[in-house]
Amino acid sequence: MPGWSGFDHLLTPDGWLSPGWLAVDDGGAIVDVAAGAPKDAPAETVGGFAIPGMPNLHSHAFQRAMAGLAEHRGTGADSFWTWRETMYAFVAHVTPEDLEAIAAQLYLEMLKSGTTAVAEFHYLHHAPDGTPYDDRAAMSRAVLAAAQTTGIGLTHLPVLYAAGGFGGKAAGEGQRRFINDVDGLFAIIDGVTADDPQIRTGLALHSLRAVPPDLIEAALASLAEVDAAAPIHIHIAEQRREVEDCLAWSGKRPVDWLLDATQVDARWCLVHATHLTDGEVARLAASGAVAGLCPTTEANLGDGLFPLGAYLDHGGRLGIGSDSHVSTSPVEELRWLEYGQRLASGARNVAGAPGASTGRLLYEAALAGGSQACGRAIGSLAPGNRADLVVLDGGHPILAGIGPEHLLDAHIFSGNSSAVRDVMVGGRWVVRGGRHDDEDRIGANYRDVVKRLVAAL
Repeated sequence: MPGWSGFDHLLTPDGWLSPGWLAVDDGGAIVDVAAGAPKDAPAETVGGFAIPGMPNLHSHAFQRAMAGLAEHRGTGADSFWTWRETMYAFVAHVTPEDLEAIAAQLYLEMLKSGTTAVAEFHYLHHAPDGTPYDDRAAMSRAVLAAAQTTGIGLTHLPVLYAAGGFGGKAAGEGQRRFINDVDGLFAIIDGVTADDPQIRTGLALHSLRAVPPDLIEAALASLAEVDAAAPIHIHIAEQRREVEDCLAWSGKRPVDWLLDATQVDARWCLVHATHLTDGEVARLAASGAVAGLCPTTEANLGDGLFPLGAYLDHGGRLGIGSDSHVSTSPVEELRWLEYGQRLASGARNVAGAPGASTGRLLYEAALAGGSQACGRAIGSLAPGNRADLVVLDGGHPILAGIGPEHLLDAHIFSGNSSAVRDVMVGGRWVVRGGRHDDEDRIGANYRDVVKRLVAAL
């Protein structure tokens, strides 16, 4: 018999139920939602505001441990490209055991901030000298172990990274841990693919500069044989220099090149896509792909601002990620997605619509796009989906006097004190009263690992 949980307010695809009840089966799927209490069924009264948990569509877990280590300017101009050298130096010391400890701490932080699923864009594959581990999937298994320890839902995206620049430029020393050919990458994918509703496997192409056209074609063909519906992610048009280099190499801008070269559709997530022409905005929106936006990392790296207003006008789909994890809060990503546009345009509620809640529009857009990009049945509290939800504490100061109509505006735009109280993933409570059962051990392991890694730099 399904177990029922009751809330003061429950956000469903059809609107708020106040109160609302949700039933979950033994496999972690939602089987029913209702406005009234169930009869003759096991039930728990939880209270609070229950909203769908947010998917994070772009993560490099190991970078959580280097946040704050690249904030010293050198003698020349500082940029994404100089930050990348710091990243290469840091990642040279990370072992599979280190990665598991870092990812567990990251995923714990995500859960406590209201993220219930993550797409891990995973390109750290090999030993420091570039030699594959005896188990080629050792680093991927570390990520899966961290997800299972914390309880977060995972879309694992092993990354094809084969070159150091456009035109098949040889990889540099700092990139050697990332390099695979197509067969080597699919050995990793095969090694971690499992029949588990909490884990989905897909493919990431690092970028056009790191994957030559023939390997893109070969990787997509191999993926079609394994799972024709699997998600496909790629970094694209993040930096102006990348756009300039792509033009010099091909005569086309990155998004135009990709859309011309292959069938980009709803399986795809184009991460960043910061620098677009009006034509590329329209084409990307029409493709059905998701724009994967990571505002705090894009700000930290000086990438630029995505053309949000024009993209939404074309009906484009979007989701949010925390990428380098200078922030692990979905609220902060959504807030700065909107605030960046306000600063650039001098207008307010850029992502809004007349008479509508801007917070709700942003939140629900990111739910839909993030769920699509993760390739899992998540993102809404409806029968058939995974039971991934967040309970906001109605007694928290930022929600004082707030009803459902303003709930998501207050959640996103009312300061930095989190109202997240409880978190359920796949029908299992993983955070109760703001705490995870395993957070003390996870935190201690993380601190030990980071102290050693920082000392090694």
